[in-house]
Amino acid sequence: MLNNYSKEDKVLLAVDCIIFGFDKDKLKILLIKRDFEPEKGKWSLIGGFLKKEENLDDAANRVLEHLTGLDEVYLEQFFTYSEVDRDPEERTISVAYYALINIEDHDEELIEQYSAKWFSIDKIPNLIFDHNQMVDQAIKRLQYRASTKPIGFELLPEKFTMRQLQKLYESILDTDLDKRNFISKINALDILIKLDEKDMESSRKGSFLHMFDKEKYDKKTHEGFIFKI
Repeated sequence: MLNNYSKEDKVLLAVDCIIFGFDKDKLKILLIKRDFEPEKGKWSLIGGFLKKEENLDDAANRVLEHLTGLDEVYLEQFFTYSEVDRDPEERTISVAYYALINIEDHDEELIEQYSAKWFSIDKIPNLIFDHNQMVDQAIKRLQYRASTKPIGFELLPEKFTMRQLQKLYESILDTDLDKRNFISKINALDILIKLDEKDMESSRKGSFLHMFDKEKYDKKTHEGFIFKI
């Protein structure tokens, strides 16, 4: 036989999740305190090992739901890390995913149970292994995706103001956006529903709330529409 599985090297396969959220005008990621060696007590991405009965997406969804209590959230695989010495304990290959969640929806009790904490992306601590590299690449992928697809709405509540939407994109793209130009560009896309309701906390007059019209976006995309911010 050309192949004999029993004689081949065995390696561990893990998934690591960069969990993005948006809160108080800041893009944030969710980190946990590692509770075992090596690097016990240091900040880490949430991750886990692939089980025999799972595919990679199943494993990433399991890890995400285990920490946040959420399922059916936006989740995308973006890179595989295979440096021989990336994990000093065992030869481990990690497949990285990023997830987008509405911070208001997650299970706070689960977060506390796992000593997890939200960090603004400009205040991320030093992480274990190659996790800082994973975060940097996830941010770059998120910036690209948010510019070409309406995935940013996954980070907002169902109803949001134009100011919230602009602050979200400024945080993701790490740049200031001209208010008039941004609103003009968003209105030109014609994929929002303007509601009669107002957010009265933003100003004395209040700000109109909007919703993302996914049905309209899907129809426009089928007709050749291209989303671009």
